[in-house]
Amino acid sequence: MGHLSAHLLAFIFGLLGNIVSFLVFLAPLPTFYTIFKRKSSEGYHSIPYVIALCSAMLLLYYGFLKSKAILIITINSIGCVIEITYLILYLIFAPKKEKRLTIKLILLFNIGAFCLLMLVINFLVKPPQRVTAVGWVCAAYNLAVFAAPLSIMRTVMKTKSVEYMPVSLSFFLTLCATSWFFYGFFVRDMFIALPNVLGFLFGIAQMILYLVYKSKQGKELTNQKHNYEPETNNEMKILDIYEHNESNDNNV
Repeated sequence: MGHLSAHLLAFIFGLLGNIVSFLVFLAPLPTFYTIFKRKSSEGYHSIPYVIALCSAMLLLYYGFLKSKAILIITINSIGCVIEITYLILYLIFAPKKEKRLTIKLILLFNIGAFCLLMLVINFLVKPPQRVTAVGWVCAAYNLAVFAAPLSIMRTVMKTKSVEYMPVSLSFFLTLCATSWFFYGFFVRDMFIALPNVLGFLFGIAQMILYLVYKSKQGKELTNQKHNYEPETNNEMKILDIYEHNESNDNNV
């Protein structure tokens, strides 16, 4: 009965993990809408999407090697398609320097390293140990996925601006880490459970950072507005129009 209960709980958290993971994959949509609108990806990094694609590919490979891992296979198949789409859009609008860097990263990690791993696993590792070997690699890459936004956190602290902080992604990553931790716990898969502990901590740290610098920006804008004294009638009219528009925005 206890085994059945654990199996049922694993299915529930695995299904929840699929749903939340799908939302995680969709979380960068506002970022790519901004890129499309500006016709430029300048200011954004491709590294999180390169690593996320590699992680999805590895977990898909792990799912095929591991028995009864349909929930891992389904979401990572979808994830591969979504991440490839993001990278294509990034390359379309990226400056030449960032475009060259992104192509190099894709060739190095998503093609070169992944193909090398498959060759090593299939020719040098015996079948009983293959799941464990790929599991360790997946765990390392999962940590990389959760740690990738640290580069954005550094940008936020340096610029004191949350413009490039995808808070929706941080929020969904935290939920995703929680779901997959419990899935890994109930199916006794440490390669799934353990990395998501750090994933949860990284997600919380990112959201705290967003709230801190968002509130500071709001105070700075308020102080600038109150300390500004228009010198001419034209400036007075411009300020009145600004206040009128701001009032309308707050009522939406």
